Amino acid sequence: MIPTPDLSHLTPEDFEEVYHPAEDTFLLFDALEHDVGTLKGLCPRLCIETGSGSGCLSSFLAGILGPSHALYLCTDINARAALCTARTGAQNNTPLDPVLTSFASPLMERLKHSVDILLFNPPYVPTSISEASAAQDVSGGVGIASAWAGGMDGMEVTNQFLAFVDGLLAPRGLFYLVAVAPNNISDITTRMKDSYGLKSHIVLERRAGREHLFVIRFARPESA
Repeated sequence: MIPTPDLSHLTPEDFEEVYHPAEDTFLLFDALEHDVGTLKGLCPRLCIETGSGSGCLSSFLAGILGPSHALYLCTDINARAALCTARTGAQNNTPLDPVLTSFASPLMERLKHSVDILLFNPPYVPTSISEASAAQDVSGGVGIASAWAGGMDGMEVTNQFLAFVDGLLAPRGLFYLVAVAPNNISDITTRMKDSYGLKSHIVLERRAGREHLFVIRFARPESA
């Protein structure tokens, strides 16, 4: 069993502005551990986590892959999250490189079809569209709401990111997405297949209180 990354360096004040690992995080941990053989077999050189928050997920992935030459880019629009990610990397002796940006927008051309492992635990809680938009508005200062306010059906932010996935994934790349039942899992998988030819597989699912959580893995047909 891969140990959970040490977050003892983060303070209650950090977690007032940055998402605290919860059941969705741990389900994604379990999904990555489930796929450990496949992930190591990729011999990944570039891993990206969008919305890294505390940095624990990328640190966990680095722990799974072990010593490697992989680069771990961790993007977030929350400056406090970017700082926490850097500190978590240092605390766990994992080389995390935070980038303060929305998704991987400024890196798209340079990273085109070169990402081996792509991770996204999005803000998936259904809210009003205005609440989700305000949470993602960097001009007003970004706080913890950016980690959970998902807009209509909880899909506003996810839908925006899904349009980037095909352009980022390497030929053998894998994309892991966390979703909940109200997000309409079958619609997500059908759209990704019809629009980009990406095959999907539900790696794990779990009930956590009122939420029914899923981790979906996407890949190109030749690597699925």
